[in-house]
Amino acid sequence: MSQTRHVPVMLQRCLDLLAPALEATSPGAPPPVVVDCTLGLGGHSEALLAAFPDVRLIALDRDKEALRLSGERLAPYGDRATLVHAVYDELPEVLDRLGIPKVQGVLFDLGVSSMQLDEADRGFAYAQDAPLDMRMDQTTGIGAAEVLNTYPPGELVRILRAYGEEKQAKRIVSAVVREREREPFTNSARLVELIRDSLPQAAKRTGGNPAKRTFQALRIEVNGELTVLERAVPAAVGALAVGGRIAVLSYHSLEDRLVKQVFAAGAANTAPPGLPVVPERYQPRLKLLTRGAELPTEEEVAENRRAAPARLRGAQRIREEER
Repeated sequence: MSQTRHVPVMLQRCLDLLAPALEATSPGAPPPVVVDCTLGLGGHSEALLAAFPDVRLIALDRDKEALRLSGERLAPYGDRATLVHAVYDELPEVLDRLGIPKVQGVLFDLGVSSMQLDEADRGFAYAQDAPLDMRMDQTTGIGAAEVLNTYPPGELVRILRAYGEEKQAKRIVSAVVREREREPFTNSARLVELIRDSLPQAAKRTGGNPAKRTFQALRIEVNGELTVLERAVPAAVGALAVGGRIAVLSYHSLEDRLVKQVFAAGAANTAPPGLPVVPERYQPRLKLLTRGAELPTEEEVAENRRAAPARLRGAQRIREEER
């Protein structure tokens, strides 16, 4: 599989956001550490290593195939890059194991990697027929087919509404339940066809492929993405040294809302109202580096259609946690 077609999203902006924390090294200080929590095909990681020659990279991915391909790509950087098979909410344990108390930079590029979308047999893409799997780590957990075939109808409706923001969840689930009794689901094409047939004409005319929201919802459920993210972003903020920076690229409103909430809480003054002087322990721990969420430029979207839904938020650690 060619890696040249993989274009990292908002790459220069991510580097610019992290740069002040990764360039500021004093003589004799240990090299700054940056964590790429979502290695994928290694585009962001490679750019970080190239842009900041002193930096040490720790990169996590739950997908063993991604680790193998990125390992080849990052091999020229030798021991500056440490690749770890882990889900990104395991960051504290990974750093502990490597003996790294604090890091200077963290990057998350959430969502599905280009490789997972482009490998037909993974079942992520609704545009081609494939087994309904969708697991980012194919060594563990249940696939999308099992979710469709075994979850109670009410639970499927909840997942489609909550994770796919699918207004027609009840119609789709009724059709799924009827069809799975006839024959269990195994492949994506049958699900795509069923969704098309279930939706009213008006719903088919808006927002691209009508299966998109259902596939997103199943992927999030199969990989526990939002549950993992709820733990991962606070853990990453906790791993930052003072002056350290975090950049998070998200691709749908649920992820972005979660990141926004964590950053806003960190940047808030938590003092009880009416204090004449705010004690240290109530002062904000984070400074926001982006005004709201930044969007990709029109030029970037024209060059890389997968950048279109991206939302980028950044924050800087400005204070230690009070014990």
